[in-house]
Amino acid sequence: MTSAPRIAFLHTGAVNIAPFGALAAEFLPGATVVNYLDDRIVADLGDEARASSVPERIDDLVRAAAAGGADAVMFTCSSISELAAPAAAAAGVPVLRVDEAMADAAVRAGRRIRVLATLPTTCRPTLGLLQERAVLAGVEPEFTSEVIDGAFAAVAGGDRATHDRLVAAAIERGAAEADVIVLAQASMASAAEAVSVDVPVLTSPRLGVERLAASLAAR
Repeated sequence: MTSAPRIAFLHTGAVNIAPFGALAAEFLPGATVVNYLDDRIVADLGDEARASSVPERIDDLVRAAAAGGADAVMFTCSSISELAAPAAAAAGVPVLRVDEAMADAAVRAGRRIRVLATLPTTCRPTLGLLQERAVLAGVEPEFTSEVIDGAFAAVAGGDRATHDRLVAAAIERGAAEADVIVLAQASMASAAEAVSVDVPVLTSPRLGVERLAASLAAR
């Protein structure tokens, strides 16, 4: 791609808008960035009465991005990663999963993979993605997971420090029993900076946007 691209980020939380904007400026200088936000998706995925509405809402947002001229869309939330392929097919625009590059790195990093999440709705699709990428890589890792109690409520209430403390403690616990730690949500990335352990701690934002830039450069 020779001209500056137009990229769309689809967020389920406003907290991710600024970090992904900064990463886009680093890896895709000159790109036009458009942000789409539905900050009720994560809550509605856990609501039996509303969960079925999520795929159509995602499709609508991706179609809006395509209509606006986006060269590519990136889902910044792991909870909706499994909707990327159908949304791409419906809108006719490439849709990347923020956590796919992280999953590829994880299955290369070791046999014992520990997944940490702050929401059950994110843990399940992240484990599914890791299993998918492990099959493609021809490896059979051992997966364990933990949903960190209280961390999501803290960050949702604006208490980033408590969120990061709880996640950092879970990283330390997991590192004693794993070869690699996977942080399932992009919003957890700040916690990785607050802890030092002897195993890799993988987060999705930087790896995801780096892959987005590479995919656009290859077109």
